Amino acid sequence: MSGSIVFKKKIKNFNKKITVSGDKSISIRWVLLSSLSEGISKAKNLLMSEDVLAAVKAVRKFGIKVSLSKNECTIYGKGMNGYQYKKNITINAMNSGTLGRLLLGFLIDTPHPIKLIGDKSLSKRDFKRVTDPLSRFGVKFRLTNNKNLPLTIFGSKQLKPVKFIEKLGSAQCKSSVIFGGMKTDGTSVIKAKKSRNHTELLCKYLNLPISIKNKKNYDLIKVRKVNTIRKLNYDIPADISSSAFFLVLVSLLNNSNLIIKNVNVNSSRTGIITILKKMGIKISFNNQKTYKGEKIADIKIVSPKIIKPINCHPSLNSGAIDEFLVIFLVAAKAKGVSFFKNLDELNQKESPRLKWGEYILNQMGVKTISTKNSIKIFGNPNLKLKKKITIKNYLKDHRIFMTSVIAALSFGGEWKIFDKDSIKTSFPDFLNIIKKLKKND
Repeated sequence: MSGSIVFKKKIKNFNKKITVSGDKSISIRWVLLSSLSEGISKAKNLLMSEDVLAAVKAVRKFGIKVSLSKNECTIYGKGMNGYQYKKNITINAMNSGTLGRLLLGFLIDTPHPIKLIGDKSLSKRDFKRVTDPLSRFGVKFRLTNNKNLPLTIFGSKQLKPVKFIEKLGSAQCKSSVIFGGMKTDGTSVIKAKKSRNHTELLCKYLNLPISIKNKKNYDLIKVRKVNTIRKLNYDIPADISSSAFFLVLVSLLNNSNLIIKNVNVNSSRTGIITILKKMGIKISFNNQKTYKGEKIADIKIVSPKIIKPINCHPSLNSGAIDEFLVIFLVAAKAKGVSFFKNLDELNQKESPRLKWGEYILNQMGVKTISTKNSIKIFGNPNLKLKKKITIKNYLKDHRIFMTSVIAALSFGGEWKIFDKDSIKTSFPDFLNIIKKLKKND
């Protein structure tokens, strides 16, 4: 555990405007696609987190030149066949499941075995969910314990298109197969449960040979071989998953309001907005626009007078899967019992998040009833803490750290939260923004 931070009092009410860091999902996808493009691609507001920098290091291993400045990045792409596959390459995805799983789709034609490793947390996560469908292209894998990192990919020059039914609602699995299809002659067909669609939007913007039919409960995606990707200049919008912590902070305070500027409000990511609105929180989108297929807006939120409980429909899960930990805090202050179910995917993240969410609530004195994939939260509108709480040993899960900080600032008590460096994976600027919100002079 690296470093700890202590909070001893609640934050005061505020009326502020903030800007949060660039979208992590788009940042990683931009790095990967730009590395295979023809020409020079530039990104502004690239998220300079460990996950994204791991993507930069990965493409450099394949001979791609990358220049970094404060929050800008330039990638000198060498085309779809531009990767230099040397012998004995090892790629370290660190804590990033997005990088690890998506990159494998682009590596299915490697002439030399490539080893993929990650940190302790990522090494416990299931990679079989992506190596199984990728194997259908003709590529082979050797995994640890048949599903974990480290793994080795053995590429093939005789790739064949695939038909794949994605049942988990995992954008990482879907995207990896899409990228594999880009390397393969013929047409690959993916019937995918609804999930984030950043990959599809980027591909459509780049006019790549991909078609998407949006059905009620799934998307039907067809991908053909890609010969050329044009350069991709991108001004990356703010990340709604990072914004979520501040949306919840305002939801739990009195007489506060906040505007978060230039946020990606892609409808596959706004489950938290829908959920908070159903719980009585006033949220609006201002200055809306569409940028390269993505919907962007300033989010305005006002503190509610009362929080309503929610029986959260599972159809909202995929659009809020990274935000449930902090959503649970809102349920803790609701007037009544909230119920969340079908949350199996929550335990496929950096840590078993459903268990950790319940642990944090129980430490706060909130009553819960849970199963392996559901939780009932008995809210208390008058909840105020005066006890000491310690949060540690959570596998460097950045969202557990940030959720704990929001709980401390909202409910009071004395919190000692370990491993503050965990935020470097996704949101290094988190504590700096907290400091700005605490300045109320």
